Amino acid sequence: MEGERAAGAPRTGKGAVIAAGRELGLMFIAVLAYFAIRGLTQGATADALRNASRVVELEQLLGIHIEDRLQALILHSHALVTLANWVYIWGHWPFIAIVAAWLVLGHPGEYRAIRNAFLLSGSAGLIIFALFPVAPPRLFDPNLIDTVTEHSRSYRVLQPPALVNQYAAMPSFHFGWNLLIGLGIIRCSRRAWVKAIGVAAPAAMGLATVLTANHYILDLIVGAAMALTALYLVELARGRRFAPWRPGPWLRPFEPGRADAA
Repeated sequence: MEGERAAGAPRTGKGAVIAAGRELGLMFIAVLAYFAIRGLTQGATADALRNASRVVELEQLLGIHIEDRLQALILHSHALVTLANWVYIWGHWPFIAIVAAWLVLGHPGEYRAIRNAFLLSGSAGLIIFALFPVAPPRLFDPNLIDTVTEHSRSYRVLQPPALVNQYAAMPSFHFGWNLLIGLGIIRCSRRAWVKAIGVAAPAAMGLATVLTANHYILDLIVGAAMALTALYLVELARGRRFAPWRPGPWLRPFEPGRADAA
C-alpha cells in the first residue's frame, strides 16, 4: 500500500522535470507511431464510402443522423465556424499535452492510468481503421462543408497530411481521448471551475467534430465506448474493482484500500 502511495505521489524539483520530460517524450513517440501506423492502414476509397453509407443507415435507423442540420446552424456565421475549427484543432493535442503535463507532475498515478487507456484504445482503433475504413461526413455527403480545410491551415501543421488517414472516421478518438483527459481533470482537481473544464472540454470537442463534418455522431459513441472500456480494463489491472455503471468511481482517483465494488 505504501508503494502505491509513493508511486502516485506528486513529484517536485528536478526529479519532476526529468520525470515529466521522460513521460511526455515517450507519449510523443507513441503518438507519432500511432499516426504513422494509422496512415498506413488507409483503406480503399470505395470501401470507405460503402462503410460510411452503412454508418449513415444505422444512424437513420436510430434517429441520430442530424450532422447536416447541426452544421447548418453555424454556417451563416464566420465566427461560429472559426470557433468550431479552433476547438477541433487546438482543443485536442495541445489541450491533451497541457493536461498530461499537469497530471505527470501532480498526479502521476492517474496519469499512467489515462496514458495506458490511450495506448490500449488506440491499439484497438488501429485494427478498426484497417478492417473498417469509413469516409468522414465531409468526404461522403456533398452537402457538408469541410470547414477545417476551407478556413484553417493550423490543422495541417499539427497533423501533417502524410500522417493522416482520411478514412479513419470510426471511431472518433478526438472525442474518446478528450473524454479520458476530461476524466483525469475531474478526478484530480479540487476546484469546481477546473472540474467544469473537465466536463466542458470533451463536450465541446464532441460538438466540434460534428460541426466541422469530421465525424458522425455514431463515431463519437463508439470512440467514447472504446476509451472508457480501455480505462476500465486499466483500472482492473491496477487492482481497482467497481461496477462500470456506477458513476462515482469513474470520477474520483484511485485510493488503495478503498472498496469501489458494488
